[in-house]
Amino acid sequence: MSTSPADHRTGSPEVLSPGRARLRLLTGTQRQQLRPELLDVIEYRKSGLSVNWIVGCPLDCGYCVRHLFGNFEMKAPRALMSEEQAAEMLVGHRFFEPHVTPIQLLNRATDPMLPAVKPHTLAMLRLLDERGLTNHVLVISRWRIEPQDCAVCNSLRNIKLTLLVTHSGITDDRIEPVDSTIAATSLRTAFEQAQRYRVVLYWRPIVPGLNDTDAHLEQALSLSQHAHATVFTGLFYKDEIREYYQANGLPEPYPQGARRKVFPESLERRILAAARGGGSPLFRKTSCAVAYAHGLADYNGHFGIRELCDICPSAQLLRCKKTWNPPAPETAAAMARDLGGNVVAITDRAVVVAGLDEQRRYRMQHSLGFQVHDVTTPHHRHRHGRADLGWPTTTHRQEA
Repeated sequence: MSTSPADHRTGSPEVLSPGRARLRLLTGTQRQQLRPELLDVIEYRKSGLSVNWIVGCPLDCGYCVRHLFGNFEMKAPRALMSEEQAAEMLVGHRFFEPHVTPIQLLNRATDPMLPAVKPHTLAMLRLLDERGLTNHVLVISRWRIEPQDCAVCNSLRNIKLTLLVTHSGITDDRIEPVDSTIAATSLRTAFEQAQRYRVVLYWRPIVPGLNDTDAHLEQALSLSQHAHATVFTGLFYKDEIREYYQANGLPEPYPQGARRKVFPESLERRILAAARGGGSPLFRKTSCAVAYAHGLADYNGHFGIRELCDICPSAQLLRCKKTWNPPAPETAAAMARDLGGNVVAITDRAVVVAGLDEQRRYRMQHSLGFQVHDVTTPHHRHRHGRADLGWPTTTHRQEA
């Protein structure tokens, strides 16, 4: 199914007509045409073990991560398997730990609240909840969240559910055809109805020259009053996304691609200065906001990266401090060895390892509640997890 950007921005009901009660499964031929990564339904990402049993999205955001998987042109959502099969794969995954491992639903190849996808999302939430799991579960959407969806979410008794509503305020149809007022309405609805779940404003991507005027900042910070917490972050401008921009004549925000999100230092300073007027607390990291919203310590152990914490509420700092401890060397070494790598060092900031890819590092990180970094891709002070673009090169040289 293809749709025009103009349809998206008007929010016409013809854009995403309600789908069947159950999405059709991909045929064998269609599966063969997909990148192998998309067929790997369970993937470990920093904010949790990601479950992606549905692929395909018509929203056409130019910066979408679907570019990285080569399926940006797949517009109609289709299922790789049933929710029951995906849930079994999740809980049977070698890295899944009941009540510990954070979970993300459908954050890689579709929007979980699209009309055709939403019934499957809600069904998966019920399946996980009925298992008695108390894990964090994150659902990220920029589409419509309605009162009846909130009623389902409030009926869940065990999982710690967080709805993260993506809002950017971008008005350039070439880059983001979806009207941001849709997300703003969803945020207000979800927050007003919230009882047993929490709501986070996912303010992203913030890009210089695109949505960083004083008016944009004021709008987003006003919206943050309708959330339990707010995360602000920049743009993933990886090579595949940059190639899409170039091929389609889109204005390039940065002169080169980057492995990590790009978020210039000067933009962060402006946002923090503007945020002094109120709204929900701002966080630089998703897990920090999710943990705060639920009154818990950060499950990613960011407390060791103290420059991330200078904007956190004092109560949250106390929560994180109580649970944060460097792991015993023998414990960290044994875990790294079991995962196929080795520990290089343990500092007051992170366990530094060699030979472990991202998925194995995240498994280790969530189990320990302590940061785990790769020795070959160090995190520099004051821009943890961010690209060097937009930060002083002199600082980079001193801290590299």
